[in-house]
Amino acid sequence: MRTLQVGIIGQGRSGRNIHAQWLIHVPEKFRIAAVVDPLADRRDRAAKEYGCDTYADYRDLFKRNDLDLIVNATPSHLHVPVTREALETGFNVLCEKPLARRAADVDDLIAVSRRTGKLLAIYQQSRFAPYFEQVRKVVDSGVLGRIVMVKVAFNGFSRRWDWQTLQDMNGGNLLNTGPHPLDQALQLFGTDQMPEVWCRFDRVNTFGDAEDHVKLLLSGKDRPTIDLEISSCCAYPVYTYQVYGSCGGLSGNMTHIDWKYFKPEEAPPRQLIREPLPGPSYCSEKLAWYEESWDVPESQKDLFNSMAARFYDNLYDALTTGAPLVVQPEHVRLQVAVIEECHRQNPLSRL
Repeated sequence: MRTLQVGIIGQGRSGRNIHAQWLIHVPEKFRIAAVVDPLADRRDRAAKEYGCDTYADYRDLFKRNDLDLIVNATPSHLHVPVTREALETGFNVLCEKPLARRAADVDDLIAVSRRTGKLLAIYQQSRFAPYFEQVRKVVDSGVLGRIVMVKVAFNGFSRRWDWQTLQDMNGGNLLNTGPHPLDQALQLFGTDQMPEVWCRFDRVNTFGDAEDHVKLLLSGKDRPTIDLEISSCCAYPVYTYQVYGSCGGLSGNMTHIDWKYFKPEEAPPRQLIREPLPGPSYCSEKLAWYEESWDVPESQKDLFNSMAARFYDNLYDALTTGAPLVVQPEHVRLQVAVIEECHRQNPLSRL
């Protein structure tokens, strides 16, 4: 098995606590050869923890010719230019989310990737979340019938005052948290067309100038309506997913899901009656309901690592055998197009 040499740009939360902390668990596949960070204490810590080379400027990293992959974990507003430069210099790139603020920038990066022959991957690891895979399994089974609506809520209550609250750094809930549930939602909606978009932003508890409350509706012909919330002012988060179907429904969170359904072939035969129903009656019947549930397996309770394992396994196969990426750049392009339309509908003043 070939060990891929990796350079990581950025040693903040994503670069260190997500990417590096997973990569050190799979030394047979990946080795952290170098990291970049402008802060000296982070470079010193990385050198001690990973035994790697360190640089203050990412352009010094680009002078190397021994790296199989560069992880771009820079602040969000640098994702496009740094990724583009890395691809142009001849490196395969895994970029953190959000990939971009505008769909045209994604088109440009895809074009550069194709022209240079270098892999462009985006870290949308929530595609591999066990709870989402279970939702898809139930939906795809057909037991819920025609899916009418999917409600997704990535809500909580918090105040925030770091750079991810600033518009000029591509902050805000939609660009920060939003890529995870939106990527999932578009898988259920379908990635073959741009949905109709309705969105409202609000600034509630943020100390920056970007939104911290998002309500987003996606719709389209013969598609389920997607109702997505990403709010930092929800003191009582109840669910992560709710699915409405013609034969039943589903509700649950990241660790437990319930669903119930009836079988149409077992339901009493009915037909429309235009005349008044006899006596003091109302449409009422007893359906035979089937109820099932799911609990996250013990092996997948560490959500971050379980998602990272699946994502990086796929990335490793893509880099070593040419296997297709599960998370395609074109999928992310659609996500960014939706985000761009949400921002167009909600122009916010800036600090």
